[in-house]
Amino acid sequence: MTAMKPTRFLALALIASSAIPILAADSSRFPPQTPQPQALKKYFDGEVGRIEGQLEREVKTKEDWLAKKDEYRRQLAEMLGLDPMPPRTDLHATKTGEFESDGIVVEKLHYESMPGLFVTADLYRPKKIDQPLPTILISCGHSHMARNGIVYGNKTGDAQDHGQWYAKHGFVCMVIDTVELGEIRGEHHGLYNLGRWWWLSRGYTPAGVEAWAGIRGLDYLQTRSDVDPTRFGATGRSGGGASTWWIAALDERVKAAVPTAGITDLRNYVVDGCIEGHCDCMFFFNTYRWDYDKVAALVAPRALCVANTDKDAIFPLDGVYRVYEHARRIYSLLGAEANIGIQIAEGPHADTQPLNTGEYHWMTRFLQGAERMAAYDTSAPKPIDIEKLKVFAELPKVQRNSTIDESFVPAAPAPAVANNREEWTKQREAWTKALKEKVFAGWPGADTTSVKAGPSYEKDGIQISTQDLVVQDFFPLRVVFARRAGLKPQDLDLVVLNVLDQADYQEFAETYCGHFPELFAKGIKPDQKMFAEERAMFQSFKWGMAYVCPRGIGEAPWDDPAEFDVDHPKAAAVAKKARTQRLRRFYLVGQTLAGQQVWDIRCAIHALRTIDGLTDKPLWLQASREQAGNALYASLFEDQIARLDLHGLSHSHHEGPIYLNVLKYLDVPQAAAMAAERSRVVIYDSDKAAWNFTKDVSDGFAWGADKKHGLQIRDVPKGDAGGN
Repeated sequence: MTAMKPTRFLALALIASSAIPILAADSSRFPPQTPQPQALKKYFDGEVGRIEGQLEREVKTKEDWLAKKDEYRRQLAEMLGLDPMPPRTDLHATKTGEFESDGIVVEKLHYESMPGLFVTADLYRPKKIDQPLPTILISCGHSHMARNGIVYGNKTGDAQDHGQWYAKHGFVCMVIDTVELGEIRGEHHGLYNLGRWWWLSRGYTPAGVEAWAGIRGLDYLQTRSDVDPTRFGATGRSGGGASTWWIAALDERVKAAVPTAGITDLRNYVVDGCIEGHCDCMFFFNTYRWDYDKVAALVAPRALCVANTDKDAIFPLDGVYRVYEHARRIYSLLGAEANIGIQIAEGPHADTQPLNTGEYHWMTRFLQGAERMAAYDTSAPKPIDIEKLKVFAELPKVQRNSTIDESFVPAAPAPAVANNREEWTKQREAWTKALKEKVFAGWPGADTTSVKAGPSYEKDGIQISTQDLVVQDFFPLRVVFARRAGLKPQDLDLVVLNVLDQADYQEFAETYCGHFPELFAKGIKPDQKMFAEERAMFQSFKWGMAYVCPRGIGEAPWDDPAEFDVDHPKAAAVAKKARTQRLRRFYLVGQTLAGQQVWDIRCAIHALRTIDGLTDKPLWLQASREQAGNALYASLFEDQIARLDLHGLSHSHHEGPIYLNVLKYLDVPQAAAMAAERSRVVIYDSDKAAWNFTKDVSDGFAWGADKKHGLQIRDVPKGDAGGN
């Protein structure tokens, strides 16, 4: 048969029966939230509910914890992009200067946590040191310290007070800059507002960079004669509090930790909307679907004080206390409950001296053995001018800080074409395993989709039946199945499931709304010419055309500015922000929107096969742009997919679809090769060289010889808006 027209012959639209209402912003306890569809809010509530309590279910005894903790630690490292750990290359630690201030010495230094990735630091120490001292590593929060266009690093802000206090009271203390707000600018906001969604596919989070900077900082401190490496402490506030959690959980050299305003639980982040107040360094990519109490538990049985203020809107006290209580249970199982504490001070999200006093007390107690501090010890030191604390007189010309997101987590190397079937089978099985366990692990363990037959219609020689789905308990989808009137499903020569994006849905609606208005909202302008062409196709061929829109697409699209008050001058900006925060919520529960849309396509396939006569009939899948990628991956998990027609399929997951971690294992051409072994894959693309790997594998094993499998690259049809 000839190629179908790119979009209008292919529309199987998932149509919601009515627009999804938008909830108002949440209460003033939390940062104002952008509006989200009601079904989506309920969905995230349900997903968080499934994750909550995991630590209690998995660990009931001391023996359980001892058996699982090492694997938990490895999983956390993996979710931070640190498994395997990067090589411990030469730090090239360099001191650029030092000065005395009020009886202490401040050293200015930098080191490379990996080649070209500079960490700038200020180290505070007593002027006179007779023996190795307990040493504190401070990770900085988000504080843009600049003057006259010169950036001095966030180490020169509030953290310098802590450095001075420790040096005055018998500690060595090193304060390290972050990659974003250090003297050399990197990025923490790739997902938050820069649209770098490929971070998700790459498995990259700046949280991993900050964790590694701290771990390598301990490596440096361990080389100093004035440091006692058996008495390391770690602390930091806000973003620095989060980094402290990662460092203390991963590195057992940390003997005492006071993460301040650096963590709350998944319910606060996702359901209550606190994610909207946080940048990307605060989160790991939740491949293993953790709640944050598991991070806290990994510090056990070492000394841990959870510090927070009582009016912190982005670290609400209820979630912080839940994390503390769950970690405390693990400490109790280990007989170490005396080693965990909680310090609550009055105030907002701020560096308050009463809060700091609890930190100082904890470190003094567990690293110096002193049970109490004198009253004068609570005072804040006099600030040092930030210009004196700058490390670089001139920034290094060779640095990776500004581009570290491109290389910190290695992408899977381009694979060689397998020499024989045994090699190919091993390669394909490894990719399939990675997809199941690392990429789509957020799919439900069982089919949570309900299906029932919806209304049927017959007009103008076309018969339409519908299948109504509720996917993962919350998302209503509809499969629309069109064919020639009077033609039974079992008599069809071909059944095509068209997976629609928003542009395809619009064409589908314009084609059918004039004759089947019951399926669509009012106000869509019908296209009688397209309908006539569709009807002529059905009269000429025994074809059935099914249409579905995955979640977020269709009559009430999540990205439509009209859903956020079309008359508002900033409706489009509000819609964009809502989309960003929605997509970020998905990765906090171990998913991506595109990954869950793949699940929706699988559910639509199952629903279509519940129609009498279609149970065992092979299907074609047809889709454009991002949904072409989603259809490709859905075909890898469903049998009897006879053919894929893919328009505008991206050449790499760097552009999309965005799936968690996928680029650590494979890219789109490898997935297309896997599909070509199972189905006939037709890709419409003017850039045939982009598919050389897929073609070489397909041709090498002669998959196309039977015309039922293998790869075919076709020119983009004229007028195909979905082509590359």
